Amino acid sequence: MPDTAQPLPRRRLPLSRERVLGCAVDLADESGIAALTIRSLAQSMETKPMSLYYYVANKDEILDGIVDMVFSEIELPSPAGDWREEMYRRAHAVRSALKRHPWAVGLLESRSSPGEANLRHHEATLATLRAAGFSVQMTAHAYALLDSYIYGFALQEAALPFDGQDTAAEITAPIVERFSTGQYPHMIEIATEHVLKPGYDFGDEFNFGLNLILDGLSRSMR
Repeated sequence: MPDTAQPLPRRRLPLSRERVLGCAVDLADESGIAALTIRSLAQSMETKPMSLYYYVANKDEILDGIVDMVFSEIELPSPAGDWREEMYRRAHAVRSALKRHPWAVGLLESRSSPGEANLRHHEATLATLRAAGFSVQMTAHAYALLDSYIYGFALQEAALPFDGQDTAAEITAPIVERFSTGQYPHMIEIATEHVLKPGYDFGDEFNFGLNLILDGLSRSMR
């Protein structure tokens, strides 16, 4: 006899604030922050926009929530540790989070209603610098300098048309071929003697700049 059993309907996961925000992060990761609206979020969750308003009041509340989720992924620096090691580790943790969520580069410091993870992150960073002996003023300078570098590097890294080791050659080699006129000798030099070398990864530049900053901050304490 033919099997006349009907397929079971797919069971929907219950809505919750955590699930709404998690889906918002996924949507922003996949399509960019501009694509994130109440309507697009509801569509991705296979529900109606009005159903989401029980958990989030508006898009601003969604942005506050997803920024907080990004901060929650970043391991907190410890005031009990060596400040330089803690700031080094924090810098890499922030950069990694921004690589996972490139839309967050312009949002992490923009929220006027920060969440708990956001506040904990800032408090732990400030506490680590103060515990190291930085004055209040130098703590402010150090924090601004570090974050300007981390966010700026993440923004540049996200904008590059290549990513990872030995991926620059595919993009830059055809460009170098256009420089046969000799008008751009230094661009040819940096490309052939650095960027096009085997093993080149733009991401490696991060440590060079970060260590220069940490060296400078160390000297400021003497």
